[in-house]
Amino acid sequence: MADRAIPNAGVLKGWRKSSYSNDQGGSCLEILDNHPMGVPVRDSKVPEGPAPIFPSTIWTSFIAAVRNGYFSA
Repeated sequence: MADRAIPNAGVLKGWRKSSYSNDQGGSCLEILDNHPMGVPVRDSKVPEGPAPIFPSTIWTSFIAAVRNGYFSA
């Protein structure tokens, strides 16, 4: 798989925070829906930083694994 990333994720609009995020300034993950190359992911504390882009199928598998408890908190 070729490396895919957005060097400056701040240029794109429409990011949404993880449903586990809060307004207390903790660690937050944001994703961008409907991107043509897959699912970009960024750190909300560094919005102008890079955002790796995961293929949609891999992202869907990851989310399913999280929901099914394959990772411990």
